[in-house]
Formats: sequence, structure tokens, C-alpha cells
Amino acid sequence: MTAERAISFTSYPESAYAGSPAGAAFDRIAQDYDRRFTDSLIGRAQRDAVWKVLTSTFRTNDKVLELNCGTGEDAIFLAAKGISVFALDASPQMIARAEQRLQHNSPQIPVVFCELPTERIGELHPETHFDGAFSNFSGLNCIADLGAVACSLARLVKQDGRLVLCFSTRFCLIEILYYLALGQWRKALRRCKGYNDVMIDGARFPVYYPSLRTIRRSFAPDFRLYSCTGIGVAVPPSYLEGWARQHPRLFLLLRRLEERFATLPVLRSTGDHVLLCFEKVSR
Repeated sequence: MTAERAISFTSYPESAYAGSPAGAAFDRIAQDYDRRFTDSLIGRAQRDAVWKVLTSTFRTNDKVLELNCGTGEDAIFLAAKGISVFALDASPQMIARAEQRLQHNSPQIPVVFCELPTERIGELHPETHFDGAFSNFSGLNCIADLGAVACSLARLVKQDGRLVLCFSTRFCLIEILYYLALGQWRKALRRCKGYNDVMIDGARFPVYYPSLRTIRRSFAPDFRLYSCTGIGVAVPPSYLEGWARQHPRLFLLLRRLEERFATLPVLRSTGDHVLLCFEKVSR
């Protein structure tokens, strides 16, 4: 069964990102997103760390739901390994880029892209449950009500299914130290209050930085957190790409340190992102 045949929808408006300011904002950078992040040294390093966890979580013939798929890099990576992926994003332009990537790489692999905001995954009606779901690089930080998303995922994911969710952290140590060194204390502490308005190419939208305790509470009691991995603990945030290219040997050292620090109990929560793995449990 293909990913497409396994899904049906209730009707929804022509503008799928209505009510999703983040979707409208990311439309503006879709054409440039891969250059800015996907193909950058820092983006590649952080994504490789996420892929290591994804490939240890999902197996060939699994059927997986991806939220906030962006330009499709993760979905195509998993589909190339025989994992069926139904990938969603609120940005029509991101979906268009993902479709272009698919056609350019391997149009026969089991992946389907669909324009739909995460807030509306309750409109999905799969013929069978998904084996799991994942969301990469802060897509869920644009969601005000994580509990509602968790409730929908509990209906969509089978018993013992897995979630792999990558959030921006509330306390990114490298970011705090970097901006404090520049004397920009507001930027240094911008995540700490748990909420910030972000501007992308003139479009403003809210970003939330929930604590680990809040995330666990939002996904309980249907999902149990069983793994926590730091992403960008030693590797810096993507806006330091210029520095990374100017210091390739030091950046390589940071990548090696990342492997050592990423799972340490205290440090793993101080990176640019944190990768959380949940298992669906009986209620």
C-alpha cells in the first residue's frame, strides 16, 4: 500500500495555511532554504545527528507521518530506505520545493507530500495507523497547543508506535555565550522566557520554547519519553555558518565533541535543539 492510498482527508479550505503565520513566513524563504540551512556545514552536521536516531527508530516497510517537512530532505532520506513517508507542511512553497527534490532524485520512492498545517492533522484519516511520526528542526516550536497535537498523534499512531520530535531548546548555551560576548543581552536571553516573536523576510510569527517538563506533560499519558539527545550541543547554531567555514578544523573538532556530549544528562538540554523520542503506551 502506498503512502497516498493510506490517507484520506476531510475537506479543507483552498488556503491550507490559513491561521498558520509560520507557513506564510516560510513561503518567503522556501527557494533559499536549502542554501541557508540544508546544504550548510552546520545544517548537515545537525541533520546527520538526527538521521542517526531516525534510522535506529524506524525500519524498512514502516509507515511514518512527518510534520513540518520543509523541502523534503528527511522524508526522501527515509523513503530511500524503504520507509513510507506521508509528509506535511503548512507552506505551499516548501511543499513545491519538496516535490521538485523528489522528482529530481527518485520519483518512485514511497513518499507523498501534502500541504497541511500541523494544527490540522486531526483531519487525517488513514486506513491503517502509522508506525510512528517525526518532526525535525523546531517545527513544533511554532505550535501553541502541543497537547492538541499529541491527542491527534495518539489517534494516528499505532500502539507501541514511536515519535521522534526535534525542538529548539529554551536554553542554548552557545547562543547565550555568543550574544553576551557581543553585548547583546536581549538576544542572548531571547529564548529564556519561553516565547518570542520571530521575523522572517518581513513576516512575523510566534515561536515557543517549552521546557522539557512541559513537553513531557503535553504528550502524557498517551506517550512516554524514553530518549533525549542534544542536537547542537557543541556544534553552533546555523547563523554561525560563516565562522564554521572559516575554521574547518575547529568545526571538525566540535563535531567530534558533539558525539560525546549529546547524551550527557545536563549538557544534552543546552544545545540548539533537543531530539526527544516517545513511545505510545496503553491507557
